[in-house]
Amino acid sequence: MKLYMFAAAFAVAGIASVGTANAEDLVFTLKNGTNSVMTRFHTSPINVGEWEEDVLGRDVLEPGESVRVTIADGRDVCKYDMKFEFDEDSDLDTTTDMQDLCELGEYTITE
Repeated sequence: MKLYMFAAAFAVAGIASVGTANAEDLVFTLKNGTNSVMTRFHTSPINVGEWEEDVLGRDVLEPGESVRVTIADGRDVCKYDMKFEFDEDSDLDTTTDMQDLCELGEYTITE
């Protein structure tokens, strides 16, 4: 089963900046290709220095599940840092990565 959700924190930020002509929503599919439950997913533009809100909120991303992520933060940037956190019973450590989300259609986190 695919889980579809939108990042509410980013959507609210996007509504507040409707007048930004050059900014477009960044949309991609995040797939959990691990054998562990993803409990948190944070993303923020590179060089910001702090993480935005947890995209998953109260939800989790089970192994094999996907979620459609929309970042509507009004920013005119493509490169974002990403942080993935997993269930405390998992053998996986918190993982970070950087991607050009303007070029990304799908991202699969693997072990």
